[in-house]
Amino acid sequence: MRDAQTVWYRISLTLVLYAALGPAKAACAAGIDDQSFDQVERGRYLNIAGNCAGCHTLPGSGHELAGGRILETPFGSLLSPNITPDPVTGIGAWTDDEFVNAMTKGTGRNGTHLFPAMPYTYYTKISRDDALAIRAYLNTLPPVHNEVRPDQLPFPLNVRENLVAWDRLFFRPGEFQPDTSKSAEWNRGAYLTEGLEHCGLCHTPKNELGGDEQSRALQGYALQGWFAADLTNDPRRGLGSWSVDDIATYLKSGSNKFASATGLMAEVIGDSTSKMTDADLHAIAAYLKDRPGDPANAAQNRTAGSAPPPAPPSSAMKIGQQIYADECAGCHKADGKGSAGLFPALAGVPLVQQSDPASLLHVVLRGTMGLATPQAPTAAAMPAFAWVLNDDQVAAVLTYIRNSWGNRAPAVAAGDASKARSALTERND
Repeated sequence: MRDAQTVWYRISLTLVLYAALGPAKAACAAGIDDQSFDQVERGRYLNIAGNCAGCHTLPGSGHELAGGRILETPFGSLLSPNITPDPVTGIGAWTDDEFVNAMTKGTGRNGTHLFPAMPYTYYTKISRDDALAIRAYLNTLPPVHNEVRPDQLPFPLNVRENLVAWDRLFFRPGEFQPDTSKSAEWNRGAYLTEGLEHCGLCHTPKNELGGDEQSRALQGYALQGWFAADLTNDPRRGLGSWSVDDIATYLKSGSNKFASATGLMAEVIGDSTSKMTDADLHAIAAYLKDRPGDPANAAQNRTAGSAPPPAPPSSAMKIGQQIYADECAGCHKADGKGSAGLFPALAGVPLVQQSDPASLLHVVLRGTMGLATPQAPTAAAMPAFAWVLNDDQVAAVLTYIRNSWGNRAPAVAAGDASKARSALTERND
C-alpha cells in the first residue's frame, strides 16, 4: 500500500511540475533554460549591450520591447516589431532557430526576410549561445499584446523578396572570428563593436542602396538630423586625441574633456553603454583606438597646421566671431575651452570638425539637453537659437567655430542652415 501511495505521489508531483514548468522544460530542450539564472542574467546584459530597447521600446509606452517605435531610413520609415513573448503579436511562438536566424541571418518567422534596419548584418557576428541567452531573457518579460505592422515603406521597397538580392550584395553572414595576433581585450572589443553594439550601423557611410561602404568603416554618417561622428583614430575628426580612458569615460558617463553626448548618442549611452561593465567599455575603446583613419587625410594630418579644406571666407569668420562673442562665449569661453563638466569645449574637438555639420546645426537651431547619469548628474543644456539667428548668421558662427582655436573644417553655407531648419521643422525634432 505504501509503495502504491509513493508511486501515486510521484506521478502527481510530476504532473504538477510539468504543468508549472512545461514551457521552460520545452525551451531547455530547444537550447535555452528560462530557469537558469546565469543564462537569463547573461541575456539581460547582452540585451543591454545590443541596445534592443533603443528600437523596440516606444518611449512613454510603459511596455518594454513591445515595439511600435518609428525607425527612420533613407528610403522611408518602418515600425519596430514586438519582441516580447506574446505568442500572437510577439515572438512567443517562434522557435529558437527562427530567433537565431532573425538575429544572425536576417530571416524571421517562416523564413520571412527582414529589412536591414534590423542590424542582422552586425548581429551575424554574435555566437549562437549569446543569441539564445538573449532569447532566454526575453522569455522572462511580461508578454504584451501589441500588434505592429513594421512595413511602412512605399512600393516596391516594401517587397521583402527584393531583400534576397540586397543580402547577396551587402550581407556577409558569419560568426566573429578572433584575431590571434591581437589581445583578448582587443578581440572582446571587436566582438562588441562589430557585433552586438553594431556601431557601424550609424557610424559607417552608406551607398545609394543603403549598404555599408566598408572601405570607410566607422568614418561617420548623417542620419535623422544628426551626424554620427568618425570613430576611427583620425587625429582631427576622429578619436586620435582621445585615450582609451577618455573613450571609456565618455561611454560610461556621456561626457569627458572633449565632448558631451547629445541626440542619438545620448540615447545609446543612457540605454546601453552606461550600464555595461568597465572591462567591456575599455575593450571597445582599445579596439577603436586601433582603427585607422581615412588614408586620404593621413598626409595632411601628419603635417602640423595643414588645413585640408579651403580657408573659410574672411567675411564669414568676422561675422561669426562677433556672434560667438555675443551668444556663445559666456558658456564656451572666448578660447573655446568651455567649462569642464558644465559646458563642452569647442576647441580641438572632433565633433566640431566632422565633414558634415548636421549635429552642430541641430544643436544650434533646436538646442539640446545633455545626458544626466550617476557619473555626471548635472547635464549640460544648450538653448535653441533658431529664433535668434537667421540662416546666414547660423552659418557664419559655425564656420567660425569650425575654423578657430586650431579647428579645421569646411565652411558652413547659409543653404546648409536653411535645409537643416526645414528638415527639423518637418521632422518636428
